[in-house]
Amino acid sequence: MASMLAHTVRNCPVNSSWAANLTARSLSSTSHLQAQVQPKTKKTLSKTGVKNVVLVEGVRTPFLLSGTAYNDLMPHDLARAAFQGLLTRTSLPKDAVDYIIYGTVIQEVKTSNVAREAALGAGFSEKTPAHTVTMACISSNQAMTTGVGLIASGQCDTVVAGGVEFMSDVPIRHSRKMRKTLLSLNKAKTMGQRLALLGKLRLDFFAPELPAVAEFSTSETMGHSADRLAAAFGVTRLEQDEFALRSHTLAKKAQDAGLLSDVIKFKVPGRDTITADNGIRPSSMEQMGKLKAAFVKPHGTVTAANSSFLTDGASAVLLMSEEKALAMGYKPKAYLRDFVYVSQDPKDQLLLGPTYGTPKVLEKSGLTMADIDVFEFHEAFAGQIIANMKAMDSDWFAQTYIGKKSKVGAPPMEKFNNWGGSLSLGHPFGATGCRLVTTAANRMIKEGGQYAVVAACAAGGLGHAMIVEAYPQ
Repeated sequence: MASMLAHTVRNCPVNSSWAANLTARSLSSTSHLQAQVQPKTKKTLSKTGVKNVVLVEGVRTPFLLSGTAYNDLMPHDLARAAFQGLLTRTSLPKDAVDYIIYGTVIQEVKTSNVAREAALGAGFSEKTPAHTVTMACISSNQAMTTGVGLIASGQCDTVVAGGVEFMSDVPIRHSRKMRKTLLSLNKAKTMGQRLALLGKLRLDFFAPELPAVAEFSTSETMGHSADRLAAAFGVTRLEQDEFALRSHTLAKKAQDAGLLSDVIKFKVPGRDTITADNGIRPSSMEQMGKLKAAFVKPHGTVTAANSSFLTDGASAVLLMSEEKALAMGYKPKAYLRDFVYVSQDPKDQLLLGPTYGTPKVLEKSGLTMADIDVFEFHEAFAGQIIANMKAMDSDWFAQTYIGKKSKVGAPPMEKFNNWGGSLSLGHPFGATGCRLVTTAANRMIKEGGQYAVVAACAAGGLGHAMIVEAYPQ
């Protein structure tokens, strides 16, 4: 880590005006969102002998801060709502789906295969198989690409994929000692055996095991990793706060302009109908500057204001072979093209998935950064995003860690997360991937682009990147 710090600071000098200029440029560029733009004409990434897989539609429930309006629900309730919203928007016959795949991270034990339970609740045919995947923050990315594989291989024509996360009510376990005692108690055959086991109970047996957003391999929380990563790349607190303000400001503009069209209404039983994300809160640099370090105290730079927040929400997408979509009368939004998964050291490079994934997927598809019109990257932390930008813009990092002769280059900010990102919209772990892909497709339709790169980091040092190609309009 010390070596990385020395080289990256030398090759990517700190400039506190970087984020300010970034914010000004990106905000001034949003005027182009107000009018439809004709797409550019470039080569298509269609491959001979391989089925074209299309994104027909994508929806999501409003993403809410955990502990708010969804507080009394369960994960399958949100997943069911996303499924029903997708069915309503597409008028898809429920028995037309060949397979359902859903992602989640912190599983509710009562509905461990939440894909199946939510599908049944939404009214899908009981003959439609469904399974649940987990891959940390890229769980719904994995759900989608699994669906792409099923369609491309000819196994299926129609797949529904998505993801859900419900942080308002996470499983809390008894301690291991208590679990062992209770299991033994259940097997005891006589009263004497039961009393003997009860006599072994101690006060510390009753201490619960709380889930933690921490790496099993390193025991370090992701916030600590983000703080160390920011330090390694010389990312200042000012840069992080300015980037977070950019995210919230752009998300609010997009929300007010009606651009977040993937959001569906959701009537919470016993409460009002929820129509919008509730974590979008543009603040001021002065207010954000008052917050203390959240993880590395007292001198860390990662705070609650420049981090994504614990979120409840669900997403769903309809994927089809192009032939099937057209035969059923649909106008697809986009093609899902090449994708890659990457992994690296979960301690020092936990959050650098986009840096490793982007050049790899570009090389695989034969594209360059100049060909990309839309970038949608997951914003776990402002420091994580800026660190990735600096790593992608460093020849030394490319040569030392990625095995490339030169840098891939950082995404131009006028093309980057123009409708906000996870810092402002929210980040339900299992659902964010589908939001990224749907937003990329919707932005290309609105802005006239042809290619998008979707990228995300994930716990375990994992990462994902995908090329999304706009469908001819």
